[in-house]
Amino acid sequence: MPRNPLPAVGRAIARRPSVMRAAPVVAVLERAVRRLTRGRHGVLDLAGLPSMQLTVTGRKTGLARTVSLLYVPGGDGTYLLIGSNWGRPAHPAWSANLDAADHAEIHSDGERFKVRVHRLTGPDRDRAWQRAVAYWPGYTMEQRLAGPRIFRIYELTRI
Repeated sequence: MPRNPLPAVGRAIARRPSVMRAAPVVAVLERAVRRLTRGRHGVLDLAGLPSMQLTVTGRKTGLARTVSLLYVPGGDGTYLLIGSNWGRPAHPAWSANLDAADHAEIHSDGERFKVRVHRLTGPDRDRAWQRAVAYWPGYTMEQRLAGPRIFRIYELTRI
């Protein structure tokens, strides 16, 4: 089976600041593709990139909140989430919900399962950041765009 060239193309495109301006369009397309495929696929999936639907309880409302995210796969079955928010100055809302949660649910690759949430700090965060930018170089550019805001990084482990 031929290898999908789209992840390499996506990594190259993600280094361009103009891509960050397209974030609202990508978000709308993501929701549309998820709706059309009944949650099985999203724009990132179609591009051959690892994505998930993360469901976490809202810290204020107590309601389940679901968002589609790119993740960095861990060789040990963990998932890294980077709160880049496309390089915007504010943290993404989903990261505040994860801060308040012990666990969440992932829907990825046709599976739905619970995960333990751990926000990384210190040397663990530094190692995770290096792994993340090696996997998705666009995070470096997004960090520059975000200015002084330091991205929150979470490690999710299957329960």
